[in-house]
Amino acid sequence: YSISSPLRGPFTLELQGFHRRRRETVGGPNDRWLEGQHSTAEAKAPTSAPPDFELRALDGSSFRLSEHLGKGAVLIDFWATYCEPCLRSMPTLDALYLKYQREGLVVVGVSIDGADSLAQVRADVQRLGVSFPILLDQDTRVVALYNPKTSAPFSVLIDRHGQLISRKEGYTTDSAKVLESDIQRALR
Repeated sequence: YSISSPLRGPFTLELQGFHRRRRETVGGPNDRWLEGQHSTAEAKAPTSAPPDFELRALDGSSFRLSEHLGKGAVLIDFWATYCEPCLRSMPTLDALYLKYQREGLVVVGVSIDGADSLAQVRADVQRLGVSFPILLDQDTRVVALYNPKTSAPFSVLIDRHGQLISRKEGYTTDSAKVLESDIQRALR
């Protein structure tokens, strides 16, 4: 993957693959292009307040991010029905949601499928047994705020204090352990 970011100055990217984990500094004197297959990347930047949004959920309710900020951690997962890694990650996300829900974790899946894919979104969510809310971003308004490259899967983690603390692109089998550690940190 080649990685681009609106962040200015040096920041650290953490790359994970099936059998490797390495850190690269980007934006500094030894700036390098990062490439690889089956990698996930996270731009570690200073924390910031996330932009608010409201989306309709698959069940017809609405979800407004600001109503959940400062109460617990919020994990926003951007996914699509055509994305195999997205579908593979859903049971893991659901297990983490169920494990940490009592401690204040909110997980929402944001479908980036178009309006013509609503039946497929419903079918996949039912088949996978997902219990967290699925939001519909059919006009890609929220994707433009958080994930302008429209990568999938792509997750955003907001901590208990309402600060955006991580953005991650991709999913591998090793991602679950890292994500659980990040969630524990976000809930502190």
